[in-house]
Amino acid sequence: MVQSANTPARLPWLALLALAMTGFICILTETIPAGLLPLIGEGLHITKAMAGQLVTFYAIGSIVAAIPFAMFTGGVRRRPLLLAIVTGFLVFNTITALSTSYALTLAARFFAGVAAGAAWGMLAGYALRMVPDSLKGRGLAVAMVGTPIALTLGVPIGAFLGNLVGWRAVFGLMSFLTLILIVWVLWKVPDYPGQPANQRMTVGQVFVMPGIRPILMVVLTWMLAHNILYTYITPFLERSGLAEHVDLVLLVFGLFALVSIWIVGLLIDRMLRLLVLISLFGFALASIALWVGGLSAPVVYGAVALWGLTFGGAATLLQTAEADASGDEGIDIIMPINTTIWNLAIAGGGIVGGALLELVGVQSFPGVLLILLLVALIIAWSAKRHGFPKKQCRFLCEKKKATWKA
Repeated sequence: MVQSANTPARLPWLALLALAMTGFICILTETIPAGLLPLIGEGLHITKAMAGQLVTFYAIGSIVAAIPFAMFTGGVRRRPLLLAIVTGFLVFNTITALSTSYALTLAARFFAGVAAGAAWGMLAGYALRMVPDSLKGRGLAVAMVGTPIALTLGVPIGAFLGNLVGWRAVFGLMSFLTLILIVWVLWKVPDYPGQPANQRMTVGQVFVMPGIRPILMVVLTWMLAHNILYTYITPFLERSGLAEHVDLVLLVFGLFALVSIWIVGLLIDRMLRLLVLISLFGFALASIALWVGGLSAPVVYGAVALWGLTFGGAATLLQTAEADASGDEGIDIIMPINTTIWNLAIAGGGIVGGALLELVGVQSFPGVLLILLLVALIIAWSAKRHGFPKKQCRFLCEKKKATWKA
């Protein structure tokens, strides 16, 4: 976006919020079945474990599609591509709402995941093309605000609405939201051309750029720690007698996560490195609190609040760091790589957490979380030149990056 010298920099709020709504629908579509498993099981006459595969197939679709889709659609105009992706959510959520076949429902979930993988390959780059240089971090924070909101509130929203109106109506409601989004995109989101083939970077070129690998390692370790605890929060709460109040615990987590989103949105353009380090350190402190005082309900509530406060802005912080490190030419590739790593961490959280639960018990969770977070903290701290630099230099360093690529 070009700004006149005399024009104050401002954000195109409605356009950015349309992208945020897209991210919200992506994550909500992914997470909402977790709160509906018993109802879905009854409706399709399957077990809860089989119903849980609706989440698995969605994640597989995202993993399979994210990188290839970004590579093959890099030259496509942005708004028609976004509309095609959003229409995919409309079609596949509607099929899920109406289907009486387990196989058809799994297929719809897989292709909804494909749509999500495609979306994550373009949203961040799309947002950055809309905003002035001085507000890149804040613009990305606005465009991505739907992600942490859906991550923190998706499961409890799904459980509440499912019990109120039924699980099919919940998916029907998401289709209705998607229709609104289509109109919104046509109304307020500007169109841009895709990148010419000679300007697009490959996965290999982006992966070896300075700072990219440390950021991706932080994504993997941080999100693996988060998903071990988040996936198995109910059995973990049994020790403190809070398992029957998991909805209240998650509400505390969600409210503090929303506060985190607000704080990160205000400070990210000036303090990205510090915010990442504080977030990782705070989550590590929460893990220690759960380790030492996991039997005490007040301690658990306090630790969960701190956990939410450190998690809410995580997606925005990490995606902004990736955007800084990859530059304009690499952003449409680094975001699908990020999506792949993120979904691997979600799957890994389920596998690692399940193994710990069966073999050792939930009391092992805080120690494992602490190890993962200390690894992430050390990597982030060490990446002070590239990845999480002491001074953000996305646009001051473009000449240096161009020299490196040459």
